[in-house]
Amino acid sequence: MNQSPLTEAEKKQLITKAEAAWKNAYAPYSKFQVGAALLTDQGKIFTGCNVENASYGLSMCAERNVIANAIAKLGAKNLKIRAIAIANNRKVPCSPCGACRQVISEFGTNINIIFVSPQGYQHLTIAELLPQEFSALDIF
Repeated sequence: MNQSPLTEAEKKQLITKAEAAWKNAYAPYSKFQVGAALLTDQGKIFTGCNVENASYGLSMCAERNVIANAIAKLGAKNLKIRAIAIANNRKVPCSPCGACRQVISEFGTNINIIFVSPQGYQHLTIAELLPQEFSALDIF
């Protein structure tokens, strides 16, 4: 499914929501607070933040958290993601990790991803960030 391009106002709104979301992060170990804002094709916005754990493998990234939040509210069948913005408290480059890229790609390859890069906020599709994503849907 092709996504309509994001307007500058939509990008700014998502970045603002993601920046606000990191303030709720639980990051007592790394002190690296990350927030994410998700825009659906219906114009709804959801937010999420990272939640760390002393057993680091149990930590939850902001991107996966915001997707889970949107699914909890809308149901997986109704979730059509248009864009996700990611921000952090240090304002340092922070694109989605590999696990988050794979989870995002499960919902479409044309999803717009906005994140802090060395040049400021960058905007790419998830397909550009994760070419040749794994998809079990094709084999089952």
